[in-house]
Amino acid sequence: MTTETTANETPVAPAAEEPKSFFEQAQDALEAAQEKISDAIESTVEAAKENPVAAAAIAAGAVAAVGAAAYGISQLVGGEDEAKK
Repeated sequence: MTTETTANETPVAPAAEEPKSFFEQAQDALEAAQEKISDAIESTVEAAKENPVAAAAIAAGAVAAVGAAAYGISQLVGGEDEAKK
């Protein structure tokens, strides 16, 4: 297969894609993040189904940690108010 070209013809490179706008880049990043989060949730649910006792223990520990943190913060904030009186 041969292609004939004349002296006046120059090969034209295909047009490059326009750079994506900030909005389009943000949408792409959001879609990628949603996919990764969805995968993480699916694997977490599967792990919880396979090991329900461990999942319950982890959940109880997380609740205890959040409760302790809330209690500690309330004591710190409450202690400052009582010292001012």
